Amino acid sequence: MPELVQIGVQPSKPANARSPKPRAIVLWLQGVTLAWMLVEFGVSAYAALTAHSPAMLAFGSDSLVELLSATVVLLQWIPSMPISERRASRTAGALLFVLAFVVATIAIGSMALRLRPETSFAGIGITVAALMAMPVLAFLKRREARRSNNAALAADALQSATCAYVALITLVGLAVNAAFHIAWFDSIAALAAAPILIKEGMSAWEGHQCGCC
Repeated sequence: MPELVQIGVQPSKPANARSPKPRAIVLWLQGVTLAWMLVEFGVSAYAALTAHSPAMLAFGSDSLVELLSATVVLLQWIPSMPISERRASRTAGALLFVLAFVVATIAIGSMALRLRPETSFAGIGITVAALMAMPVLAFLKRREARRSNNAALAADALQSATCAYVALITLVGLAVNAAFHIAWFDSIAALAAAPILIKEGMSAWEGHQCGCC
């Protein structure tokens, strides 16, 4: 798949001279993302605490990182609080690296402590909802990133796509644990998300799209 943003190719007009329509759409997309991530993080944190699920804790951490990433991108488009595209893109990538470390630590620690997560219907529900919502948001963000030639927005689209991947992995772990009561599978599901996050983090840091998004 071709790169989402061609780094080094100069737009036909200055970066700060974006047209009102793309700016309004980006503000709307980031506003929706912020609202959704607040809900997703809240439900995930509740599910992680009540079910003692490392997979849900990893998914909740992903939601928190996505919340921070969306905020960073949003700051670019607010005149009173400007932030450069490069800094925003690098921040989004760094957040993914942090997330990969958190997820791996949680999963390994859970297996070492032999934690036995319980069935979480709230976790299953929110991951199913994320599987439906995140691909749509990722598609819309990629489209606007092409229009505005914005690397940070492209990186944020990666975050949304990654959220869908992590949601799928988490859902599989929760479903297997609920159906067969295999406690360690929850942790394996969380650990399996780490390589995806590292790969996405490298692409976001470089400011372009990866093949899986």
